[in-house]
This record gives sequence, structure tokens and C-alpha cells, in this order.
Amino acid sequence: MAKLRRSERIAALVKLLADRPGHLWSLGQFAERFAAAKSTISDDLALIKAVLDQEGLGTIRTYPGVAGGVTYEPRVSEEAARQLAEELAAALRDPQRVLPGGFLYMTDLLFAPTWAERLGALFATRFRAEEPDLVATVETKGIPLGLMTARALGRPLVLLRRDSRVTEGPSVSINYVSGSSQRIATMSVPRRAVPQGARVLLVDDFMKGGGTARGMMDLMREVGARVVGLGVVIATAEPARKLVDDYFAVVVLEGVDTVRRQVRVRPSLGR
Repeated sequence: MAKLRRSERIAALVKLLADRPGHLWSLGQFAERFAAAKSTISDDLALIKAVLDQEGLGTIRTYPGVAGGVTYEPRVSEEAARQLAEELAAALRDPQRVLPGGFLYMTDLLFAPTWAERLGALFATRFRAEEPDLVATVETKGIPLGLMTARALGRPLVLLRRDSRVTEGPSVSINYVSGSSQRIATMSVPRRAVPQGARVLLVDDFMKGGGTARGMMDLMREVGARVVGLGVVIATAEPARKLVDDYFAVVVLEGVDTVRRQVRVRPSLGR
């Protein structure tokens, strides 16, 4: 390919890095692709890192050594996190979301790529220091959130199913008490999906009593994995005492008035 000017090369570098968060790129790969010296690429990356850090858009992490390189890590600043939580709370207050029985319609938000990407980056920022090996969520509403969190971390997503699939090989299953309905439910995961000793980040869309979250934790313990974090989009204010103690929630649902069609929801910094 034709040799690029510096501005063009930097634009291409940003695109490559942003498309594969968490991927380890060597300077040699970039030098060969852009027909430039490694020192030139290093200068370009230093400039990109400075701008990303300044604008709170993420960072470039450098790993020294023969097998080293650079990775891009999406990050959400505290200010951006608060703004995201406030925007989500405002969207959930829409009276049209109130359903019979006091339920709240939110599928359109959870499955919107822009919302899922922003929430995934928020969870990745919150739990990156825990160094998860993989992200796990329960089918089906948690899938977009889990996928975007895994993408931001550069880690695989593991789907915990309501029943096992023969196409996924041997599975481990447990029974748990569903928090929303207080009924006994089943959750399973393929054995080969979660390596022994893996550090797992759990994410989910909604938590009331914490029954599903507790089931996820119990299942991970059953396969010999270690849960290093739990993030949920919405947690209810009641019951205040849940089956899990340590979790991060983006917003807190305080109540739904089906008569007045009012939704009481507030941003949260988690617990």
C-alpha cells in the first residue's frame, strides 16, 4: 500500500486499535503495515495515548519485552459514567414503559447497540482492575450487555443457559431459586467454556432479590472458577437485603406506579 502521511497513519492506527480492544499489537505489525520505522509508530502511539487520556476516551497500554506490544483499553470517566446513568434513568422514566403487573419494558434499551456498547464499556472500566479471564451472563436479555462488556475487555463471553445443549458437549447444571418468581429454575454451562481457576466477571440486566445472581455465582464455583465481580444495569431498591452482597448497579428502581404510570428510578454509583 502507498505510504501514508502521519495524519492518515494515526487515523488508521486509531481505527485498528478501537476495532479490537484488548488485542495485543506488536510495533512490528504496525511498522510493516504502514512501512514505517518502529520508532515512528511509537511516537504516533504516544500522541494517540495522550489525546485519549486527556479526553477520557480510553488509553493505550504498553507491554515491554520481545513478546510485548500495545493494547487499547476503552474507559469511561467518572463524569461520563454519571451522565450515562442519568440518561438511562431518564429513559426508564417514560410512562410508556409501564406494563401491567408493575413490570417495566426495557428490551429496546438493552438490545440497542449504542446503549449496550456504552454500558459494556462502563462495566469494563469498573472491573478491569480485577483482571477477569472471561465474562459470563444468563440468556437472553443479558447477551448484548455481556457481549459488549467482553468486547471492551478483549475477553470471551460465556453464556449460562436455562438448559444444556447437546451441541456444546458435557455441561454442569445447578438448580437455583429465581429471585423474581421464587420458583426453582435450572442453569447450566458447558464444561469446556470455563477453565479451572478462571476469573469470571458476571453481568446481568436486572436484579431484584439476587436469586439469579446467586445462581450464577454458585454455578461458577461448581466448575472451579472464581467470580471477581458482578455488574447489573438495574437493581431494585427492595428488597434491600439481597442474596448477593457485593455488586455494581448503574441505576436503582425504587418503584413503579401502574395507576399513575410513574417510574421512580435514580442513578446509582453501585454498592
